[in-house]
Amino acid sequence: MKSRHGLEIRAATGADAPGLGLLLAAAGVALPAAALLPRLEALRQGAGTALVAVEWGPPSGLVTLHWHRTLLEDRPVARIDLLLVGPEDRRRGLGRLLVEAAAQAARNAGCAMLELAAPSGEASLPGFAHALGFAPAGPGFVRALRKRR
Repeated sequence: MKSRHGLEIRAATGADAPGLGLLLAAAGVALPAAALLPRLEALRQGAGTALVAVEWGPPSGLVTLHWHRTLLEDRPVARIDLLLVGPEDRRRGLGRLLVEAAAQAARNAGCAMLELAAPSGEASLPGFAHALGFAPAGPGFVRALRKRR
């Protein structure tokens, strides 16, 4: 999915692993590319996906989500469990674009609800989540998914 001016939001591939390792390292998570490869494949093969924002080099943003059935919902529920934007790429709308791409992937998987996990210590997340239509729910945020017309 092309978004604007050379920015592309797409499914992460094994070729993205080294750049994702750098993106994760900037967020304080040391995970080598070799460890990322099987995890990316597992997401791709299972009920989930990893999407990257790419402009002219390595990924500048990442969102991972998975979907599952619950007893309380008719349709699967999707959960964003990781949302990262590189420090030099923040405040440009990449996080919003990644969440919207994740919402579309969730709709395509038949989900009716999207949850956003809230890591502790993220002071700006409540405002960001609210701006994207999420409401507080438990340890994170939730919003309904509507079909786009």
